[in-house]
Amino acid sequence: MARKYDWKTGCDVEATLSVIGGRWKPILVCHLLDGKKRYGELRRLTPNATERMITLQLKELEADGIVNRRAYAEVPPRVEYELTEYGLTLESILVQMQEWGREFKSKKQLQEEALGNQSITN
Repeated sequence: MARKYDWKTGCDVEATLSVIGGRWKPILVCHLLDGKKRYGELRRLTPNATERMITLQLKELEADGIVNRRAYAEVPPRVEYELTEYGLTLESILVQMQEWGREFKSKKQLQEEALGNQSITN
């Protein structure tokens, strides 16, 4: 299934975000960096995402050549997802995003603690 792209800015970051942008795609890809996962595992690992959203995001990642989907002819049905070779090239980007996010969260927590201590002393 081919996706249509409407790159309005011409910025290469926009092309990257069209593939891994959004709330759930980078999280799903991060989970798949650890190896193949069944659909149920991905659902458990992303409890705040709806089943519909996980399915849509996985379909888009598959259409972009980032994820392979393998369905087994079993009862009950079993579906596994894994990153393609091309999908694995996203690892360095996502690791950098994780590191940046970790630092950002730490900075914000320190700021909140400082504000909380400030209000106690006032």
